[in-house]
Amino acid sequence: MKARTGSTYAAGPIAVLLALLAAATSVSLQAEDKDAAIRNTILLQIEAFANDDDEAAWTIASDGIKRRFGSSDVFLSMVREAYPAVHRASAIEFAERVPHGPFEIQVVRLEGPEGKRWDAYYRMVLIDGEWKVAGVRVKPAELGI
Repeated sequence: MKARTGSTYAAGPIAVLLALLAAATSVSLQAEDKDAAIRNTILLQIEAFANDDDEAAWTIASDGIKRRFGSSDVFLSMVREAYPAVHRASAIEFAERVPHGPFEIQVVRLEGPEGKRWDAYYRMVLIDGEWKVAGVRVKPAELGI
């Protein structure tokens, strides 16, 4: 009987450890799911730009972007002129994602149509369970060694 009681006490810390491990794994899986969803959204929009699919690119834009540009034609024209590296990216590499309260910043390294490398900072917002692009800031990538 005492051995049984002893094993009950021993199981307590193990059960707590397993519960903590399960919670940490759940948080990690949620972060991975968020990463995958954000990356997929960005890839879908870049693919839409590459295919000159105004409507598909437009559906991924946030409501704020839609209010600012008014139509998919105006939006795609702006992207084509102001963001050629986003419009015609020839290589894409995802870097870190930085939470900012109500939105996330996803850093994406792009190679533009002329072979130049760029760092793109995508502002992502969650609207009705779907990630939307709320803006992009692009700057030339720093060249390393």
